[in-house]
Amino acid sequence: MNNLIQIAYFLTAALFIIGLQRMSSPRSARSGIRWAGGAMLLAVIITFFWPGMHNYFLMIIAVVTGTLVAWIFAKRVSMTDMPQMIAIYNGMGGGAAGAIGAQELIAGSLSNNGMVLLAVCGGLIGAVAFSGSLIAFARLQGIMGSRPTVFAAQQPVNLLCLGIAALAGLWLILTPGPALTGLFFLFALLFGVLMTLPIGGGDMPVVISLYNALTGLAVACEGFAIGNAALIVAGTVVGAAGTLLTLLMAKAMNRTIANVLFGAFGQESTAAQGEVHGSLKAMEIEDAAILMAYAEKVVIAPGYGMAVAQAQHKVKELTTALEHRGIKVKFAIHPVAGRMPGHMNVLLAEAGIDYEQLFDLEEVNPEFSTTDVSLVIGANDVVNPAARTNAASPIYGMPILNVDDSKNVLVIKRGKGKGFAGIENELFFADNTRMVYGDAQEVVNTLVQSLKQL
Repeated sequence: MNNLIQIAYFLTAALFIIGLQRMSSPRSARSGIRWAGGAMLLAVIITFFWPGMHNYFLMIIAVVTGTLVAWIFAKRVSMTDMPQMIAIYNGMGGGAAGAIGAQELIAGSLSNNGMVLLAVCGGLIGAVAFSGSLIAFARLQGIMGSRPTVFAAQQPVNLLCLGIAALAGLWLILTPGPALTGLFFLFALLFGVLMTLPIGGGDMPVVISLYNALTGLAVACEGFAIGNAALIVAGTVVGAAGTLLTLLMAKAMNRTIANVLFGAFGQESTAAQGEVHGSLKAMEIEDAAILMAYAEKVVIAPGYGMAVAQAQHKVKELTTALEHRGIKVKFAIHPVAGRMPGHMNVLLAEAGIDYEQLFDLEEVNPEFSTTDVSLVIGANDVVNPAARTNAASPIYGMPILNVDDSKNVLVIKRGKGKGFAGIENELFFADNTRMVYGDAQEVVNTLVQSLKQL
């Protein structure tokens, strides 16, 4: 039976890797999810045959309950709420890894101090990912404000909590026990909360990918501790993928990993920003429609404002209306436009926009100089030329979409407020930019109707 279990776990690992590889392309992503889902189902079933396993009734109740809850919430969640669903599910993975570690530490069933150390590491990392993901969920869901939460001596308090958790973990290696295990997890969970509080909602793409990596690492540690090959492989794959994604997100925001981990990187900057020249120039929706109607190439740059307004389906209608007039339409996707990695890609795909029309930053930037109209929908900091030109700006050096190189720029924006970084957007004051104020869904709908009447 043990050989059969190991073979099944090896097959599970292979299926996970195949699924992850297929998720790399939107065309095969659905099948990739099915492959990974099949792997998880196989891993769950074969685990029931693990030697010494008992409490089958409770296990079945847990599996059935979890499946039903996940099915119901996944069916009901809107695409605009996908970031917080991913955050909470990712947190559940970290919590599960932490629970495995807690059970093993309390039971004292691990064979040597090396295994106990792995269980402690997995428990610490999993607890941090769990509680940190809950804060990320609360910010994205609107339960907490999107602005960073800061207080005096925050970093020393954070380090104190981490230090107590680490010392308790080391003590557990020598004298395991329920009370010490409880103290260890209490401060690990508290550190996860305190670590995430100074991070604002606009930086959630990095946070989600970071905690995804931590969850994978925690699962892999627990897999080594209890000798479970499926957990080792699945955790390693998730941890590696999450780490790579975190590096890419940090690069897209012009941040170092050290700054991501220790810099309280959601705080609003008060750095000198220099004078913004020019003035905001408004344009009526009907005039904007005329400008787009006589263009040859239009590039649409979506941002979180499009997600909030749930305007992606209207954007699809606008794309169709423009293409019926023979206009070439492309989409410029910034890596951190939204509240999770790939947020804009998911929303646009859900609206039925062809993936071939989506271009990332490196691909689309050279094309703006030959673009007649760039339409910015709810994006702000990711299109701010200050990132290139103003060394005093807090976003200086961040790669941006060079929409300002276009012949004409239309910006759909609800109001005249600043972006998350708290700075004025130089694009909005440029001579070739016109502001179209209003809710993105309503504005785009009016644009579509105006185009049809021309």
